[in-house]
Amino acid sequence: MIVTVTGWGWAATLGGLGAMVLLDLFLVTRRPHEPSMREAGAWVGVYIALALLFGLLVLSLWGRDQAGAFYAGWLTEYSLSADNLIVFVIIMARFRVPREQQQRVLMIGILLALALRGAFIAVGAAAISRFSWVFYLFSLFLVYTAVKLLTQGEPDGDEFKDNPLVRLSRRVLSPTVVVLVAIGTTDVIFALDSIPAVFGLTAEPYLVFTVNVFALMGLRQLYFLIGGLLDRLVYLSLGLAVVLAFIGVKLFLEAMAMNNLPFVNGGKPVSWAPHIGIPLSLAVIVGTLALTTVASLMKSRRDAGRG
Repeated sequence: MIVTVTGWGWAATLGGLGAMVLLDLFLVTRRPHEPSMREAGAWVGVYIALALLFGLLVLSLWGRDQAGAFYAGWLTEYSLSADNLIVFVIIMARFRVPREQQQRVLMIGILLALALRGAFIAVGAAAISRFSWVFYLFSLFLVYTAVKLLTQGEPDGDEFKDNPLVRLSRRVLSPTVVVLVAIGTTDVIFALDSIPAVFGLTAEPYLVFTVNVFALMGLRQLYFLIGGLLDRLVYLSLGLAVVLAFIGVKLFLEAMAMNNLPFVNGGKPVSWAPHIGIPLSLAVIVGTLALTTVASLMKSRRDAGRG
């Protein structure tokens, strides 16, 4: 079933998400502090529950396939965002942001990232609606990113470099604003692989947008919750690479099925291209990330025992 959202539907969605953001922002600015593990865990649980409930709403309105696409997209986006938290840690350390102020900085930086991602999603959706061959570009980029992730692994402190906007901001803005610019723009750079990955699961702009909102809004609390856990997820890059490569292949097959490029099959759709459905996609994503997490924790435990 196609996702049809009226102007009032968009207004209600934006209003509800906006209220959630404002409440979160109010709680952060009212009492700046470093949250405890219990507090951070509780808030992560709240945002996960909200995402699951929203998926049930999608299920009731547009059916199982669209709900599955939302859950698969949200899980992929959330996992990729969690993997990128290590760069946020580097940014905070590099600019010496006090721990009690990091909640506020993260929150405002994420809001900036949401605005930039919204524009990115709008451009991507417009391009896809007019040029179906964009799927080819997205698929090749996702496979390239997967290979790069396999060969280079996790970023470290030496690999992070200021982008041009951050360097310009250093000259004219306060250090706090520079940190916000660094977090917001760095997140958009990360979105170059995560948003095409979600488009590979669903071409519905409404679902792509809500997936990104729910993934990013739980990111601030996850930053404080996971702490050194990322160091224990030694196979996370491998798992994410498999997910990105799988979605890239799925997207390439869909591009072939709707092909109109004159130099591919004479400009006609490729009839034999297999279709990978949402249930299989969701199973592959959940299974890969679960296996990656379990294997990582087992290896970390063995290494700790040997040490």
